[in-house]
Amino acid sequence: MSSETDAWRSAHRRVCDLVLQATPAELERRVPATPGWTARELVSHVVGLGADVLAGDEPDDHHAGWTQAQVDARRDRSGAELVAEWRDLADDLVAWMGEHGTRPLNDVLIHEQDLRGGLRRAGARDAPGVDVVRRRMAGRLAAALGERPPLALVGPTWSWASRGSVDGAATVLEADDFDLLRALCSRRTAEQLRGWTTRGDVTPYLPAFAGLGELPARPLPE
Repeated sequence: MSSETDAWRSAHRRVCDLVLQATPAELERRVPATPGWTARELVSHVVGLGADVLAGDEPDDHHAGWTQAQVDARRDRSGAELVAEWRDLADDLVAWMGEHGTRPLNDVLIHEQDLRGGLRRAGARDAPGVDVVRRRMAGRLAAALGERPPLALVGPTWSWASRGSVDGAATVLEADDFDLLRALCSRRTAEQLRGWTTRGDVTPYLPAFAGLGELPARPLPE
């Protein structure tokens, strides 16, 4: 548990630094992975999610109305003000994770990369906690696939099969470890997934890859 909360704290610091180093104009750029939001609005969601978790206000489906309310409530706050709020929540969130588990690690690492794409600041692709989130999202994909013929994802250092072994999978995708993580988070296009397919046909599996939202129409910058 402590290593995962340490990973969350590291990601928290990185995101705070990204926000404080960005100009006001950069924070008003649209984020390609969340095109309805600017970078500042994405950070508003991240901060608001933490506040809502602590308040016990967290629906199972994280529906659009809930997430947009977090953004709307912080519409007039600057990047520095958002960072200040999130820093005030950090210790309480770590304590909450100690009791309830480290699911917030998923949110911060996924949205850190979304934010990096919007600010054009690549980095932290192998940060602490990334492998934890990749395994969690792979488990989520396996649950979505159910009894469909097994699917395998193969990277340079990480591989996974929804059932059985990679060798026995009906469909195999091969790509960079980071790209596979982002695909598991609904951040890669259907065409990219098809381009990585070295065995079988990924088309029947595409709805499962869209578990966190529609797949992007164009490749993302992160």
